[in-house]
Amino acid sequence: MPKTKQSSKRKKFDYNKDRKKMKKKFIKKYKPRIEDSQIRNAWDDNKSMARNLQEMGLAFDPNRTLPIKKQRLLGEDKQTKAPVNIVTKPYVLNQLEETASRPEKDTKTLSSDLIEYVQYMIREHSDDYKAMARDEKNYYQDTPKQIKRKINEYKRCHQQHYNAFISSLAVPQPMDQ
Repeated sequence: MPKTKQSSKRKKFDYNKDRKKMKKKFIKKYKPRIEDSQIRNAWDDNKSMARNLQEMGLAFDPNRTLPIKKQRLLGEDKQTKAPVNIVTKPYVLNQLEETASRPEKDTKTLSSDLIEYVQYMIREHSDDYKAMARDEKNYYQDTPKQIKRKINEYKRCHQQHYNAFISSLAVPQPMDQ
C-alpha cells in the first residue's frame, strides 16, 4: 500500500495562539455549566448525559419515552411500551416539579420617562383621552387608545405607585396667602 504524502514543511510553534485560552475554551465547550441547581448538584461527571438524566427521571430522548402507536395494515394497532428506567435520584424530579408549580412573578417594569409621561397626562387631563392626544407633551402623537393602553399598563405594572399617585391627586393642597 502506498504511504500518505507528508508535508515537507517543517512544524513551527505559533506564537500568536494563546494555548491557555484555547484549553479554557475547549473545557467550557466539553463541560458546559448546568444552569439548574438541582440538576447540577445531582450530576455525575463520570457518567454519560443519558445515564445522568435517566437516574434523575428525566428524558434524554423524548421519542423513546412516549409510547408510539405502530400502524399495521391488517389487524389491530399495537402500542410499543416505553422502557421502564430505574430512577435513583427522584428528589431532583420532585424539586423541579415544585419549582415549576410556583406562580411566576410579574417582573415587567416601565421606563421612568413613560411613567412621568403617564403621570403628567393623568395630572393634567384625568380621564379625557382625547385631550391627552391633543396635548403638546404628546411628542410621539399617540392616539387616545394608545395613551389609554399606556395608562392601563402603568396601572398593572406599578399598582402601588399608581394608587399612591392617585391618592396624592385627590388631597386638596392648601393655598398660600
